[in-house]
Amino acid sequence: MKKFSVKTMVAIGIGAALFFVLGRYVAIPSPVPNTTISVQYGLLAFMAVVYGPVAGALIGLIGHALIDFSAGWGIWWSWVIASGVFGLLMGLAAKVLKMDEAEMGKKGLIKFNLAQVVCHLICWFLVAPVLDVYMMGEPWDKLLAQGLTPMLYADAGNPSSNRAYQKIGMEARGQVTEYRWK
Repeated sequence: MKKFSVKTMVAIGIGAALFFVLGRYVAIPSPVPNTTISVQYGLLAFMAVVYGPVAGALIGLIGHALIDFSAGWGIWWSWVIASGVFGLLMGLAAKVLKMDEAEMGKKGLIKFNLAQVVCHLICWFLVAPVLDVYMMGEPWDKLLAQGLTPMLYADAGNPSSNRAYQKIGMEARGQVTEYRWK
C-alpha cells in the first residue's frame, strides 16, 4: 500500500478546507430556486490532477461533508460520496490522459475541461441518483422528474416576458412556491 507523503496529507487538509469555503460561502446564485453554481469543483478537479485520485476523493468527501454539516440540513451522504467519486475520477483521468506529466497548454486545458464534464455527468447523472434511491430512500420517479424535466422559472407577474415565452411555444404547467425561514 502506498503511503501518503506529508505534502499530500497537507494538500488534502487545505483542499478540503478550500472546497468547504468555496462551496459554503462563494457559491454563485442561479435563477433556479435553491440552486447555485458550485465553484469548488474546479478546485477539486485541479487538486485531484496534482495530488492524485485518493487525495481528490478525500478532498471531495471531507469538503462536501463539512458544507452539509455547517448548513444545518444534515449530511446528504449520496451527494457527499458523489463529490468524492468526482475527485477520484478526475485523479484517474489525469493519469489516463497524462495531464500530470506536461505543461498545461491549449490541448491540456481542453482535456482537463472535457474530463471534468465527463466526470460530472457520471457523478450527477449516475452515482448521486442511484445512491439517493438506495441510501436515502428517494423514489425513482421523483429523481427522474427533478433531473430530466426541463423547466423555465418565470415571474408570473411579468406579462411581457410571459408573452414572449408563449410566442415561442411555452405554456404554464405549474407554479413554484418558495418558502424561506426568517
